[in-house]
Amino acid sequence: MTFFVLVTDEVDERGLSDLSGDPDFVVDRIDDSSAPEFAQSLARVHAVIVRSATTVDAAMLEAAPELKVVARAGVGVDNIDVDAASRRGIAVFNAPSGNTMAAAELTMALILAVMRHVAEADRSVRDGEWERSRFQGVELEGRTLGLIGAGRVGGEVVTRARSFGMEVIVYDPYLTDSRARELGFRLTDLDVLLESADVVSIHVPLTSETEALLGAEELASMKSSAYLVNIARGGVVDESALAEALSHGRLAGAALDVYETEPLPADSPLRQAPNLVMTPHIGAATQDAQVRVAAEVAQRIRDALTAGDLSAALNRAALD
Repeated sequence: MTFFVLVTDEVDERGLSDLSGDPDFVVDRIDDSSAPEFAQSLARVHAVIVRSATTVDAAMLEAAPELKVVARAGVGVDNIDVDAASRRGIAVFNAPSGNTMAAAELTMALILAVMRHVAEADRSVRDGEWERSRFQGVELEGRTLGLIGAGRVGGEVVTRARSFGMEVIVYDPYLTDSRARELGFRLTDLDVLLESADVVSIHVPLTSETEALLGAEELASMKSSAYLVNIARGGVVDESALAEALSHGRLAGAALDVYETEPLPADSPLRQAPNLVMTPHIGAATQDAQVRVAAEVAQRIRDALTAGDLSAALNRAALD
């Protein structure tokens, strides 16, 4: 049997080589979902691979009668209607491990950037200034990193933070004490973490439980000398509350890679907030990570279509 796979968005071709080089698979790459050929391809595809630009909603699923698999070449599946896919018996996969190193390294880069005023100092030098005393920062050595979530990315951040001499505390209601001891950090509750940490870094998905997890009250409980870093999902932090906290000096600084609305709106209060480093959702934007996530979803598609292996499907329980 020949399996048809539709690839949208910028999925690395090197990672898809196992599919594109297999005579049993035909891989179409169409980035424009409004193009006539996109609809034509949907009519026959067995699998669709997306990143974040394409939304897989109920209407799109309805237009693909042969569809068996939707795969996100990344971690989050916010752009995929998982419930609608489950109702149609379509497996939804992601690539949870391919972005891990890239995200962990960006976390440390943003922590260092905001604590050492890297972006602001760069702009100053480009403007012809030389104000060294203005950019006095603080060191990581001896300070406490509070992680909200300690999954794959959080675990790698722990390793890197400890190499900088940081103490690590973690809030993660799904992590056992024995696993925490194995990874070398101390579990605590969210209130204690926010009150104790010098740097708070977020590593949780956006769910009904984590939406607006850090609002005005939570931000107010942090030290005024503390820093907040978020590369997970924008909706976890109340952006208006964060902008206000920074503007009034209730936080020393923050660094964000993700936002409630992307691209960041022109009228976002974050654009005027001081001591804030912002990047355009580049947590997974390394060449290495893009190859890995593409290869990961390619393997899962192959296993699902040729062997019926749905063990890694995010909606496996619903399919069963």
